[in-house]
Amino acid sequence: MAIVQIYGMPQSNYVCTARIACAEKGVSCELVPGRPHSGEIAAIHPDGKMPVMRHGDVALFETKAICAYVDRAFDGPALQPTDPLGFAQVEQWVSFINASVQPVVLNEYAQSYFFRRLPDGSPNRPAIEKALPNMERHLGVLDKAVARSGHLVGDSYTIADMFLLPMTFYLKKLPESAAMMAALPALSAWHERHAGRRSFLDAVPPPMPGA
Repeated sequence: MAIVQIYGMPQSNYVCTARIACAEKGVSCELVPGRPHSGEIAAIHPDGKMPVMRHGDVALFETKAICAYVDRAFDGPALQPTDPLGFAQVEQWVSFINASVQPVVLNEYAQSYFFRRLPDGSPNRPAIEKALPNMERHLGVLDKAVARSGHLVGDSYTIADMFLLPMTFYLKKLPESAAMMAALPALSAWHERHAGRRSFLDAVPPPMPGA
């Protein structure tokens, strides 16, 4: 039987999410390292973004689509509820994480430490400071959401949690975001609980290049 192949850099939070989904479903997957716009990735994703997936003759791009395919194509624990409300709530939180949380906490804030440094190599403090108010607001929303049950949706670990966990992994490592996380007891407890899952431990992102 064909193995699921996930293409992308292991440091990518989205690559990590796809790998977590496979592990939680009980599906073996092979990580094929590759940079954005590289040959195999550009052959599948029209914008050359990662991750992309191959499974035999099946090729998919976009992390949510990959996770949904893994959930539907294989036997194993469900990665999202089947009832209309629970399913919609997973869609809601994944959309919020992708459209609101990711652009601020990773693209603006974390990348100002890792990739968008100043010419002298120091962190981009103006960009970091600009991101902090929105980051604090978004993390507060997430803290309230997970306070109900220790999960974003219902009382089980879903694709929504899998999208958030690699982001909080990076936020725990940077000073301002780590302080924010420490001040949010529900979100901190959520992170510590799920960061101990085998599916995450096997996909923990290595250090950023040059970090």
